[in-house]
Amino acid sequence: MRSCEDIDEAALSYAEVKALATGNPYIKEKMDLDIQVSKLKLLKANHTSQCYRLEDNITKNYPTQIATMKERIEGYRADIQTYQEHKPVDKDSFSMKIGNRIYTDKKEAGAALIDMCRSAKQPNMAVTIGEYQGFRMKVSYDTFFSKFTINLKGQLSHDVEIGADPLGNLQRLSNALEGMTGRMEAVKQKLSNVEHQLETAKIEVEKPFAQEQELSEKLERLTELNALLNIDEKGDNMVDLGGDEPEMGETGSQSVADSRHERISVKEKLAEMKQKLCGQKPIQKPEITKEKGKEESR
Repeated sequence: MRSCEDIDEAALSYAEVKALATGNPYIKEKMDLDIQVSKLKLLKANHTSQCYRLEDNITKNYPTQIATMKERIEGYRADIQTYQEHKPVDKDSFSMKIGNRIYTDKKEAGAALIDMCRSAKQPNMAVTIGEYQGFRMKVSYDTFFSKFTINLKGQLSHDVEIGADPLGNLQRLSNALEGMTGRMEAVKQKLSNVEHQLETAKIEVEKPFAQEQELSEKLERLTELNALLNIDEKGDNMVDLGGDEPEMGETGSQSVADSRHERISVKEKLAEMKQKLCGQKPIQKPEITKEKGKEESR
């Protein structure tokens, strides 16, 4: 979809114009073959480029993605196990370490968490502020968006944005830990897709160019046509497209005079026919003698 036909406009050379003017049927076939061969060469170049991309994906991109996702899945498994070990059995029980103090009341812990974030406000730097459910908590401040973010660090990092509601912040932290199972399943699905793409790429890269035989045949025929036409680029043996034209001289002057005389005779005949239809006698054209003409010319 990202490729386009990069074929220049066909420009005829002088020798090709000569062959076309003579009505040679081979020249039209040659021009059609030139266009078809150019398109086939472009398709082959696209196929070659696609093979190179597939080889890069097979040797580098896909293996790197697979290794990264497998490592991430293992990290999720370890963090889920850590969370299950430190998760309170009773829903009402609560424990969070902020600074050097352990809080068991959610309201106090939420207020202390906000105060600790404000006191540890350092632009673009993570500061450790405590622990929660077996995960170390680090807070960082984004100066551009003016917001605090707490990072729950286990094998992986789980980021949670902190707001102004103390109890809401604690609920966000709990949701981030509870959602690790769902995020791990999403990574597993991506891993399956990439592994399928890898197997498909291994099959596709082995496929040859589908129109290789057609390209070879057309190239062979084009070579034959070039040999048959034997086009001379120097422009010898010019073809006269305009036909023979008489040279201007006495013959040219006589032909011009004859054409004028014929036009005058036609006008006279039309005038005579019009007078006959109207019942009038035709007007006699005065004869001009040679002597009278000489006097007038004098």
